[in-house]
Amino acid sequence: MKDLQTLEEEILQPSQELVEDMKTLEGDLMILGVGGKMGPSLAELAQNALQQAGKPNQVIGVARFSEPALQQRLQAKGIQTIKADLLDQKQLEALPDVKSILYLAGTKFGTTGHESFTWAMNTYLPGRVAEKFKTSSIVAFSTGNVYPFVPVLSGGATEDMPAGPVGEYAQSCLGRERIFEHFSKKNQTPLLLYRLNYAVDFRYGVLLEIARAVLEEREIDLSTGHVNVIWQGDANDYALRCLKLCDTPARVLNITGPETVSVRWAATTFGKLLGKTPRFVNEEQPTALLSNASQAHQLFGYPKVTLMKMIEILCFWLTQGGETINKPTHFQEREGAY
Repeated sequence: MKDLQTLEEEILQPSQELVEDMKTLEGDLMILGVGGKMGPSLAELAQNALQQAGKPNQVIGVARFSEPALQQRLQAKGIQTIKADLLDQKQLEALPDVKSILYLAGTKFGTTGHESFTWAMNTYLPGRVAEKFKTSSIVAFSTGNVYPFVPVLSGGATEDMPAGPVGEYAQSCLGRERIFEHFSKKNQTPLLLYRLNYAVDFRYGVLLEIARAVLEEREIDLSTGHVNVIWQGDANDYALRCLKLCDTPARVLNITGPETVSVRWAATTFGKLLGKTPRFVNEEQPTALLSNASQAHQLFGYPKVTLMKMIEILCFWLTQGGETINKPTHFQEREGAY
């Protein structure tokens, strides 16, 4: 496998399908919450796709930018950045009006003990954003956490399954969806609710957590014994292509990989590649938080980065000393306490 930098640069290259879609993009593209885990790579992917499409449209990234280095990195790539606190009404209103919005703002980790801030970010703020950008098309990132746990053998929750969020974080995410839906109907704003779980990157994600546990010979809890995963690059590609699918009433789309992944199998596979024997505790429960993304796969094709490729990439990344982010997904959580 190639060196770490080359590997990461290749992952940020857009698919030809995305480049074709970007050729029809009207106006500029704004990413609200660009400072999160997915935002920077999403912005770079959008910029690369527009350049390859020969389009002059501007990519604008908005965040608090508590880390100045990130703002500098994005600007060096030709991405316009705006430092703003979206909860500040004056700063929100000062943002330029653009045709296309990708909404990534929100909070998950540290929800317990900070419930009021969680609801402010995940449910109150979307209403203000929806009113500000009522004439835009909006792809609003959501989560599979809005679904109830389903039987492992069910194939996962489909878009027409009634919501059943567990815990305040998941409830606030359903609130985000409902508020966006309300203003989409009120203002005839084209909207797509992008229900994602779980994105995996070099630096974070369910598979990385399993791999590190195997490498460090830590116990792996099998209580939640099955998960869905998708490579972040594929998830970003789909998100940008969803701009052309925004509609009113809002469209809902599950985003994840095609497999129901056994945590035991993934750990065992990592063990073989890393020369370690996984350590397990507890037994697999008959239900898990699983989504069925057949609609997305029909629209966009299967993810380009396969499950085994993800595993190989993460093994290489870890053994070569690649940087990781200490933001666990808490995928094992069954009571909704994040």
